[in-house]
This record gives sequence, C-alpha cells and structure tokens, in this order.
Amino acid sequence: MTLPPSAGHTPGQPPRQLLKGCFVTGTDTEVGKTRVSAGLLHWLGAQGLRAAGYKAVASGMEQVDGRWLNEDVQTLWAAGWPGVRPEQVGPLQLRTACAPHIAAALEGRQIDFAALRDGAHALAQQVDCVVAEGAGGLCVPLGPDWDSSDLMRALGLPLVLVVGLRLGCINHALLTAEAIRARGLRLGGWVANTLDPDMPFLTENIATLRHEFARRHKSPCLGVLPRLAPAGAAQMAQAAAAHLDDAALRRLFGLPPA
Repeated sequence: MTLPPSAGHTPGQPPRQLLKGCFVTGTDTEVGKTRVSAGLLHWLGAQGLRAAGYKAVASGMEQVDGRWLNEDVQTLWAAGWPGVRPEQVGPLQLRTACAPHIAAALEGRQIDFAALRDGAHALAQQVDCVVAEGAGGLCVPLGPDWDSSDLMRALGLPLVLVVGLRLGCINHALLTAEAIRARGLRLGGWVANTLDPDMPFLTENIATLRHEFARRHKSPCLGVLPRLAPAGAAQMAQAAAAHLDDAALRRLFGLPPA
C-alpha cells in the first residue's frame, strides 16, 4: 500500500507525540465496540484521567431536533471528558449507514488519512488518554489503497479486540487476532460482549477464547460483558465499566496497582 505523502512524518519537523490510550476494534460490525469504548472511558475517568473517545469515521446519522447526529459519536462524547466537542470525537460523520468508503462516495467526499491521523493527535493534546474506535472490523476499506488497520498503525495505540459472543465467534476472534499480528499491530487485550445470552455453551466458548488468546498471543481478557439492557450513554458506560477487569486495565494503560 502506498499512502499519500502527507500520511507519514514530515522530514524536518519534530516527531508527533506518542499517543496514550487504546484503539478498540471488533470481530465484526455491531459487536459492541461503542459499548466497550464507553466503558473504558468511564473507567479511565474514575481513575482521575481526562479521557476522550475518537471515532475517526462514523457512518449512519439520524435527525434529532433538526440536527444530524451519529449515535456512536454522541455516546463516546457523553462518556468521556466534557472539555472536548462532539466534532473532535467524530471528525468525519457520514449520513448513510453502510461501509464508510461507500457512504463517503454517496456524499461526494473523500476520507482523508492525514486529517484523521492529525485529528487524533490534536485531541490527545487536550486529554490524558484517547480511546479510539474503528468503523466495523479490522480491515474495513477507507480509501482506494488503505483501510482501518493502516490508521491503527499510524496512531500506534494498543488494540482492544471486542469479541461478539455468538455462534462462530471463536473462529472470527482468532482470525482477527492473526490479522492484527500479521500487520505488526499490538493486541493489548480483548473483551467478550454477550450478543446472544441464550447462546449454547456460552461459558465453554469464553473459556476456549481465554485459553486460545493466552496460548497464541499472550493476550489477556479485559472483561466479559453480559447482555446489558438498553440505557442512556452515561448509564451504558457505567454498566459496561462494572464488568471490566480493573487489574488488567491498569496493566494495559500503565497505571499502578490499586
């Protein structure tokens, strides 16, 4: 892949700061990335840190009181530090709920790699941690010759993989983890999110995921979320945070033990 000249570091300029936080991706779309991201933001805030979400590309908007809003962006903004604006959390919001590069084409827009990368760095100057969230899964195309994993590599954050617990999740999770490693990205941990509470052998599937992630990737489980009732953004974030592993998160974010 050849990225635009503006995508990398410009010679003669000081290097960009290393971002602190994590990048949340998933085994598929609709597996609970936003719920987990909101939970992480709530947890970081409870540690006294200013943490902001960053949904670089968001597709799917609805009109609310005359304004076009993306639900994921609004959730991340509400769960994070209040000193940032929604447009900083979601710099590129597209109206049609479909793959981002298709939604952008429908609106006659291009997804600018450098703008998304620089937006994350600008946000990081205001906060202690950034919880970035991808669109869909790991390899969703965002341009003609680049995808979400290239943005992940540019930001340099450890990945948190959300595994949606349903039939087939073990294979989807392990294939995604292999793809993460093949791209030279760091898997900081994974979170199991229950999509189907009646899934046969739910406990056994979680046990297998724990074993295989540890054996293959030395990657810890950061939490197991049950099927949570619909709630507002603040309640969702708090409920999700309650099911995250405090000790594992402290290791991920380099915080001292409680």
